[in-house]
Amino acid sequence: MFNKFVSQSISRRDLFRVASRYGLSSTLLGAAALTGPLTLSRIAEAANSTYEKRFSTPAKHTLKFGASGFNEKNLLIERAGCLEFVRDLEERTDGAIRIEFIGNNQICGQLNCVKKTQQGIVDIFAASTQNTAGGAPYYNVLDYAYMFPTRASEYYFLYHPESERIFREPLRQKHELQFLFSVCQLRGIQLGLKWSDKPDVTTIEELFGTKNRVTGTQLGRIAMTLLQLNPSPIAWEETLDGLKQGLIDGAETWSSAVAYANMAPVVSQVIDLRFFAGFEHTAMSLPVFESLEGNLQDDVMESAYFTQALIQGAHEAALVNTVGHSVPQLPNTIFAKNNVRFIPLSDEERLKAAKLCAPEYVPEPWEEWRERINGWAGGIDTYTEIHRIAREIPADTLVENVEPRRWWKS
Repeated sequence: MFNKFVSQSISRRDLFRVASRYGLSSTLLGAAALTGPLTLSRIAEAANSTYEKRFSTPAKHTLKFGASGFNEKNLLIERAGCLEFVRDLEERTDGAIRIEFIGNNQICGQLNCVKKTQQGIVDIFAASTQNTAGGAPYYNVLDYAYMFPTRASEYYFLYHPESERIFREPLRQKHELQFLFSVCQLRGIQLGLKWSDKPDVTTIEELFGTKNRVTGTQLGRIAMTLLQLNPSPIAWEETLDGLKQGLIDGAETWSSAVAYANMAPVVSQVIDLRFFAGFEHTAMSLPVFESLEGNLQDDVMESAYFTQALIQGAHEAALVNTVGHSVPQLPNTIFAKNNVRFIPLSDEERLKAAKLCAPEYVPEPWEEWRERINGWAGGIDTYTEIHRIAREIPADTLVENVEPRRWWKS
């Protein structure tokens, strides 16, 4: 977790000595806020200041946050908002809620954080909704092919009051999870090193027959099968080796996931297919949320709203300035440094792909799962409803121009 701070003058042993005195979360939160030259004394001072602030009053509730593979370093690449949420909620509640942040897959990973939350091992977790769908299948409701046309439409839906009825309330009833906030991206195909010497992929036909890693989403596999992308379930932790060794052609994920997970050195082309959603979200155990006093429940929701709005701007900036998800790319981005080509397919090619796999054009393969999801939602036609809401804003709406709204208030 402390790789960012380890240097010739600051050893890992010294850092853990600071953490043993002030606690891992206080050290992490304090160090992450520092700018300028990093020294052990500055980190210790920041950890001490953060510790005194966090422990100035006794906590009524201490919550454990399992953040899968995230840490203070890669949260500056994929701006998932985890640490900002911790900091804001502790300050907002004057220490009545204290959160112990545990990332780097130390307590749970992408595929099992949801189960460990449901089992009471952790109280809050961060992972992609697509990986989470393996343990909480209602998350599949987000994964119909080409339901969201843009990242802006995803944020718009999460802020929309109707997201309570269509998405959040069924998630509470079915899986006892309180959805809090999320990064919004759209998934594409990230091609490995065997594609380094090949021309840019500019048509969907060039991807036909390739073998690609798939996440835990069942609906995502339907889309990939219809697009002849041969979905192969491979653990996220094993994907890097698969791309490096050429065991798979590519992986379905999104740009910042490639960047934060150190996969850029083994990815050659990022094909911006945008064929279904990519949400890196944070959720909370519903029983834990409901055990809080009413005013603290309000604070959790306000901190979630604050973090969602923060993510909306910060992550869009990081995509261009840090990741390299743009044409042209900025020279010092992660993609540029690793010779990763970002390839935005044309609108015509994405429409061609949509006509091959989206429920509005090819309904039959989706019917079984669609009926199942609609049943879990109490009979709501989930695809039609979300598809409609996602198109209430113009297709050219910029993410930063989507109005933040408190979704739980009408």
